[in-house]
Amino acid sequence: MNEVSKRILTERRGPMLIVTFNRPEVKNAVDFESSKAMESAMDILDREDELFVGIITGAGGNFSAGADLKEAAKRSPFPQLARGGFGIMKRPPRKPLIAAVEGYAVGGGFETCLACDLIVAARNAKFGLPEVRHNVLATGGGLFRLPRRIPYHLAMELALTGAFKEAPYFERFGFVNRLAEPGKALEEAIKLAESLLVNGPIALAASKEIVFQSLDNEEDWAKQLPVAQKVLDSEDMREGLRAFAEKREPLWKGR
Repeated sequence: MNEVSKRILTERRGPMLIVTFNRPEVKNAVDFESSKAMESAMDILDREDELFVGIITGAGGNFSAGADLKEAAKRSPFPQLARGGFGIMKRPPRKPLIAAVEGYAVGGGFETCLACDLIVAARNAKFGLPEVRHNVLATGGGLFRLPRRIPYHLAMELALTGAFKEAPYFERFGFVNRLAEPGKALEEAIKLAESLLVNGPIALAASKEIVFQSLDNEEDWAKQLPVAQKVLDSEDMREGLRAFAEKREPLWKGR
């Protein structure tokens, strides 16, 4: 196991690159250092010809609980990364990428899954976009990618309630490719990756990129900014982050 940083680990298994969120003490919440390290890992996957497919997973029984809101409360906004939030959301690698999900994949963790091409999840894994609970927005692609992956009204329910749903719920709608027994998501993701590796690596990357470009474009990111900025500049956002850090209920003002 190699370190891009202590927060992001990489392991090469032949033509596979396994990338691991490694902050288990905070359910793999992602801070800015983690985001920079993830971007470096994705650059490695794209740059090195002998790597054909990537897998992202999390240490300690969780995929990722999303952004480190305690850090966000102290340091906002963060510098922009070329690949976007978490070092992956806006511009994932051009090679196929599989999410291997145990435990929680919520907020930015969920949006990281949305940036992947295939998802393997433990049956008890939980997904969700809880940002609205803290008067924060899912600006990592979740609000325009999710309704392209599951029915509109179900995507709206998740976005507006902030509720979590378990993996079998998403598997019914084709969002999760394969279910695994708890603790076996990475093992099943490796099997899925191996089923890709019998194919030509250049064709794999090209097929992924054509599909990706047909569904994602720069306009999606630009369109959300004017609406999102009103939230990002609001008193309620600052209150939501403070309340989270102080472990109390927020006092909303509507401004």
